[in-house]
Amino acid sequence: MNEVEETFKGKTILVTGGAGAIGSNLVRRLDELNPKKIVIIDDLSSSYEWNIPKGPRIHFIEGSILDKEKLKLAFKDKPDIIYHLAAHFANQNSVDNPETDLMVNGMGTLRVLEHAHLVDVERFIYASSGCGIYGEGCQIPFKEHDVSMKLYTPYQVTKMLGELYTNYFYNLYEMPIVNARFFNSYGPGEVPGKYRNVIPNFFFWAMTKKSLPITGTGEETRDFTYVGDIVKGLLAMTHYDEAIGEAINLGTGREIRIENLAKWVNELSGNNAKTVFKERRNWDKKSRLLSSIEKARKILKYEPGMEFKDGLEQTHAWFRQNWEDIKRSAEF
Repeated sequence: MNEVEETFKGKTILVTGGAGAIGSNLVRRLDELNPKKIVIIDDLSSSYEWNIPKGPRIHFIEGSILDKEKLKLAFKDKPDIIYHLAAHFANQNSVDNPETDLMVNGMGTLRVLEHAHLVDVERFIYASSGCGIYGEGCQIPFKEHDVSMKLYTPYQVTKMLGELYTNYFYNLYEMPIVNARFFNSYGPGEVPGKYRNVIPNFFFWAMTKKSLPITGTGEETRDFTYVGDIVKGLLAMTHYDEAIGEAINLGTGREIRIENLAKWVNELSGNNAKTVFKERRNWDKKSRLLSSIEKARKILKYEPGMEFKDGLEQTHAWFRQNWEDIKRSAEF
């Protein structure tokens, strides 16, 4: 066990949104590191109980972070470490439901921070969004100091609001926070659906022999980051004191074209249906997403290890293994 992994020995850990794709993978890895207890709070609004890791140290609370009684229960054992992953996800969902987005991502984050302050938490990791914080006008590759207030969805606004709140608690109360800016996380654990990400949706449609819809020209790029690499970054953020008070990108520093993604998903799934092109959504202003991970390399010793095609194969394998549950749960 290395020095990062030793950090979690005997600790009580709270993961809000722990039933989601990143949360479930994080909990599964944390459980291997001999913590005292892992508490998950999740309202299952975009996740499913069958996808939650099980074990004697893992305690699941079904409920919203807006529910004061459930949140009080989640903090009953005074967690040492908090990963705040719970969110109203994501862009189109926030455009359709802006008030819910504000309540969950704004008020919900504030309430979790208030409880964290009361228990004198040792580390608070906030799940921000590299796709959201870097608004129009930011230079590519996106670097942590270069943010923009020119935003196009409530989700982008509330993810920035979350960082402003964590920074407030750091500045006023010296809470040891870290803002983790995720870039296009993908991998096992993410169930497809109306408001979900492109990769699980592409696999679902390809495995049901449907055409893959591309919104745009297909030349758009994204910085797809394997969930296992995201988890490694989150663990490192908890260990290194140099990360406290910082915003740090967790990406790959590599661009993948959407048309290539569609081609590779179809090949893996044996899907011969043609790709169809649709008009880009009016809020989707970024034809390219690319992170700079120099800060993560310097502070966290972070190095993404998963090759993109290998990650797609791992995702496809998870879909095959859980296909009946996925088919039953996917909502479009």
